[in-house]
Amino acid sequence: MATRRRKVRRLRGSRTHGWGQIGQHRDTGKKGYRKVGLHKHKWTQAVLMEGKYFGKHGFHNPTSKSIEHWVNVGSLDDLFLKYGKVDGDDNNGKKVIDLNSLGYDKLLGSGNVKGAYSVIVKACTESARNKVISAGGEIILC
Repeated sequence: MATRRRKVRRLRGSRTHGWGQIGQHRDTGKKGYRKVGLHKHKWTQAVLMEGKYFGKHGFHNPTSKSIEHWVNVGSLDDLFLKYGKVDGDDNNGKKVIDLNSLGYDKLLGSGNVKGAYSVIVKACTESARNKVISAGGEIILC
């Protein structure tokens, strides 16, 4: 077939090249929500008007430690009633609360504790340690 009779040449300048409405005969179909061309011919618009459209933004420190689950000292009495256990005799035994098994990472010092508990936890604040010890308990870090 002669070059001048091919569809590519005949329909040069027509918007749809003989495929009907806009967006037909493309891989992705009609995607009006998708902003195409922002890396190429619409780059200035993307940079000026879209703002932070390209790339990654912000910084995440990979060596930072995040404490996701914590509990206050004031909640220890309620936690012991639900999940605590007594080691040894009922009268003289230690009241043990294992916060690690309950899913808590850190013990914070807000509130007051009434009972003398042996608390097993990964980390605690200084005020939480003082409150538990002053109530007659102990903190076991693991």
